[in-house]
Order: sequence, then structure tokens, then C-alpha cells
Amino acid sequence: MANLLYLVHRLPYPPNKGDKVRSYHLLKHLAAQHQVFLGTFVDDPQDEVHVPTVRDLCAELHVARLRPRQAKLRSAWALLGEQALTLRYYRDAGMNAWVDQLASRHAIDAVVVFSSAMAQYAQRLPQIPMLVDFVDVDSAKWSQYASQHRWPMSWLYRREGESLLAYERSVALQARRSFFVTDKESALFTQLAPECAGRVDTISNGVDADFFSPDASRPSPFAATQELPIVFTGAMDYWPNIDAAIWFSKDILPRLLPTHPKLRFYVVGRSPSSEVKALASPHVVVTGTVPDVRPYLQGARIVVAPLRVARGVQNKILEAMAMARPVLTSTACKQAIVTSGAPSGLHEADTEADYVAGIERLLADPQRAQPDGRLARELVLAQYSWRAHLAGLDRHLTAIGPQ
Repeated sequence: MANLLYLVHRLPYPPNKGDKVRSYHLLKHLAAQHQVFLGTFVDDPQDEVHVPTVRDLCAELHVARLRPRQAKLRSAWALLGEQALTLRYYRDAGMNAWVDQLASRHAIDAVVVFSSAMAQYAQRLPQIPMLVDFVDVDSAKWSQYASQHRWPMSWLYRREGESLLAYERSVALQARRSFFVTDKESALFTQLAPECAGRVDTISNGVDADFFSPDASRPSPFAATQELPIVFTGAMDYWPNIDAAIWFSKDILPRLLPTHPKLRFYVVGRSPSSEVKALASPHVVVTGTVPDVRPYLQGARIVVAPLRVARGVQNKILEAMAMARPVLTSTACKQAIVTSGAPSGLHEADTEADYVAGIERLLADPQRAQPDGRLARELVLAQYSWRAHLAGLDRHLTAIGPQ
């Protein structure tokens, strides 16, 4: 059993959005075998009630409160130099002090970093081996955002992409090993950072298929005879999800309503932005936070993930597949999950016309949902177990061993 310092940019509970699903399962996995000292941020007041749950998993927990408005102002100072705004956003004197004090009180064997922004705290302990779960190439996300926006945001996002990539490269060189969520993300990073070739591995996302499983006794939130629900889930303050919800509501759904007037698009997820809230109409329901997303997935005629800007394996898609629902998403999202040509119950669409045709096809053959859903769940059970994926991290922790 080793003493591990685990640094996470957002409280890893509840597992109600993509990054928190991964960081939570990583925490559970580490805590089952090691003493875990967790340093993290709370950026949502609603998460305060979950701090005791996280504390129970740790030998010690340090929580810094992050106020997004103040953090944005603080990060703006980075514009005076070359540093990435992301690093300033997550800079906290209390976290620095806790890391220093922890290292003086305990013999820390290794540091596990979740998200590159938290590496700044691990770098205070250069003598301790570091493993970094980048998850995605975040710098590439910012560069991709730049192409979707006008000046001055295009300039700001491009600058952040370049600055953050420089930092990611320096962190990966210091780390014993760096991890990404797909082979495609790993390959992209080694292309952008060729000096890190041979130091990068893939740890794919998983899904709790026992929790996300169909249950005939689960009540439906939908009016069975009065609507045909199409469901999209996710954190609705995240720009790729905002963009997806707006695009589907304004450009795809109207093309379907003349022939399917009972269609209703459910946007299910926490913290909907003002743009998402404005979508609400007789045919678009914005739920906000729900106590349990499973009834919405189980009752959906079709689950969509119309993401135009997305990287890696999307947990929202894995969860819908585990619930045995047919899912329509982008080619990039499908390819991240389905790495062979085997049937998967996952349908691809990239343009408005693709989504319209795909939904029309699935609505015209409602019996198809059952075999598609079965294939989707079988794929999740066979290939997306958290324990199997996280074993890749164990190998490197074993190689480090207790100091």
C-alpha cells in the first residue's frame, strides 16, 4: 500500500458529468489499494453536501473553494505574459500550502494528477514520481474553439491553445507516464509533442453497467401516448454541449416536426446556460438538474449526442448504451468508442441531413430499438469496464513502489 497524493481540478463526486465520472472511478480504484491524500476544488455550491462522501474515501482531504467569477479575473493576469489562463484559473495559495505541509508530514510515494492544470501543485514536489491523466489534449480543444468563434475570442482561444500546449509538453516530460482517454488522443499528443513519444499510454473511460442498466419497474418521466422523446444529456454549462443543444433545437428538430409533431427534445443536465434555457418551448424541454438521469435515458425513443466539438470517449454515450438505447452521434464520437467494424447499436451523423435521416429511420422502425440497444449494452459490458481500464495505471504505480 502506497501513500498517494491525488490532485483533481473538481470535486470527484457526484459522478454527474464526464470528467467527474472518470475522476471518481479513479479515486475509488486508488483508495481500494492505497492511502489517498486528495487535493481538489469545489466550483459549484451544490457540491458542498458531497464533501463528506469524498472524505470517507480518503486518508486526508483538502478542498479549496473556487469562485468562477474571481477565478476568471485572476486568470486574466496571464495575458500580461505567456502563461496559460487555465493555470492562473486554478492557482490557489491554500492548495500550495497544503501540498507543502502534507509532504512534510507524510512520505508520499507518488503523485497522481488529474487534468494538466493540477500539475502545478505536483511540480512543488519534483523529487516525487508523477503520473498525469490528461484525459484529453485540452490545448487542442481551445484551438478548435478558436475556429468556431470570431475575434477577439478566436484570438484568445488560439493563444490559450498555444500556451497550454507548451505547458502540457513540459508536464509530460516531467511525468513518469501520461495518459489519455483514447488511442487517437494519445497519438495526437505525441504528434504535437514528439519528444514525449514512448511516455504516453491510453486509459479509456468506462461505465458502471450495474448502475446504468434497464429496469422495467423504473417509472418513465414521459407521457407515453402524447410524445416521442429524444434525449440529450450532459452538463449544460459546457460549451460543446451548449452548441449541440442549440444546433439540434434550431436546425434539426424543426425539420422533423412537420412529419412527427409529437417529437419532444429533452435537454437533461445540470447548470443550463442562459442560451440553453432560452431554447425551452412546447417541443424543447430543458430540465436542469435531475435526481436520476436513468429514467430519461430508458424512456427515450432515441438518445442523441449531436456534438460538433468533442474529444475522446463521451461518458454520456456509454451511459446511454449501457441503458440499451439506440444512440445517434458524430462519426468522431462513434469512432472513439467503436474501434472495430462490429455492430454496436451506435449510429453516426455529422450534418443536419444526417441527423434528420437517422432519426427518421429509427422512428420508422421502432422494433429496431431493442436489437440496437442490446448490441450497445453488450459492447459496453465487453469493452468498457472501469477495473480493466484502470489496471493500466496500476502497472506504473507498482513499478514506482513505496519509497
